[in-house]
Amino acid sequence: MSIIYNLIFTFIIVIYFPIYLCRRKFHQGFLLRLGILPKNLELGRPIWLHAVSVGEAMVAKNLLEELRIIYPDKKFVLSTVTTTGNKIARTIAQNSDFVTYLPLDFSFIVRSVIDRINPSLFILVETEYWPNLISYLYQKNIPIAVVNGRVSDQSFRGYALIKIFLKSILKKIDLFCVQTSRDAERLIRLGAPKNRVQVTGNMKFDLKEQVLSFDVSGLQLKEEEQLLVCGSTHPGEEEIILNVYDKLLKEFPNLRLLIAPRHPERSEEIERITIRYGFNPLRITQLNASPGHQVTRSPVFILDTIGQLLSFYSIADIVFVGGSLTKTGGHNILEPAALSKPILFGPQMFNFRDIADLFLKEKAALLIRNQKEFAEKIRYLLQNPSPASLLGQRAKELIQRNQGATLRSAELIKTLQKRIIA
Repeated sequence: MSIIYNLIFTFIIVIYFPIYLCRRKFHQGFLLRLGILPKNLELGRPIWLHAVSVGEAMVAKNLLEELRIIYPDKKFVLSTVTTTGNKIARTIAQNSDFVTYLPLDFSFIVRSVIDRINPSLFILVETEYWPNLISYLYQKNIPIAVVNGRVSDQSFRGYALIKIFLKSILKKIDLFCVQTSRDAERLIRLGAPKNRVQVTGNMKFDLKEQVLSFDVSGLQLKEEEQLLVCGSTHPGEEEIILNVYDKLLKEFPNLRLLIAPRHPERSEEIERITIRYGFNPLRITQLNASPGHQVTRSPVFILDTIGQLLSFYSIADIVFVGGSLTKTGGHNILEPAALSKPILFGPQMFNFRDIADLFLKEKAALLIRNQKEFAEKIRYLLQNPSPASLLGQRAKELIQRNQGATLRSAELIKTLQKRIIA
């Protein structure tokens, strides 16, 4: 089975590599994915924490703090797959830690990297089951834990097709800390040993006190003006947002709009769309570069950097979380919820279905199914400040009631302590 997997994986890499180059995704970190590590790497027997991208890296941040308390003498390796995740990992790492990219899942690369790093524990955040990686960790008797584990509808359907193969991989993992009982049930059905699966809750609820370090005064908002922040938007959503804004501005001339695309490299594209709708686009980096820049009437602000969205959520009157009007799967609504903001999202929240369902059930967020509902519900919130405030209050209270998964996961990881210390 391993030979077949390696052949398939090699075939995929050969096909995808030219596309990878054409899209200019080749970066210096790709050498790390090939297993080329720094020569002077001295880590002892570190704890290796893997988070695919930004969302997982933010989850890893809180867990890392708990693990540093439990294992004060350990160094940590933080790996990601995406460059944006890598940037977040660098902000939470200490000088003694090593931030890298996950090696490509070829046997010879994985073996080389694991032998060099020689971790005492490997932790996967959420879901990424790489057969060669897990198999070699298991072969070397290195304990493996999954935290904040989940199995989405789409993943479950895909995994079911390879259940016979996946079962042998899941049996090599020592601990699964999963978000919901449904995730636990699905993992067990796929072959995970029942006695190793624990429902600990969603670690994304464990938000630390929000640190708002970015200066947002460049927007030059007046006291009577209100700000709609549309965060983590994707192609196809900006047109809907601008259509809605164009209509609402006639009724609410003091309404201002900030669009924060999920991928800041799309900022130029969004500028062109904004101009097409007759608005004046202003990038946040432009405002930062020219502190005295006069903000024109009816601007559309575009956040073209990473890591500053939270600061703009903090001054928002209404928040729309993107990736939910297109078939992207939605994005995390918990950060604006922790700031007590009234939140709207679209129907395509399948990557955050449990969270979205919980917020709707508790009347802590609003669902918009189309452009018409988008305009209607923003209009309602603007005209009714008390219900809007109550919506934000419910959102924050909901987060507070669901916290504790990080600590529960860290305590379960301690059960592997004898093997970790060795």
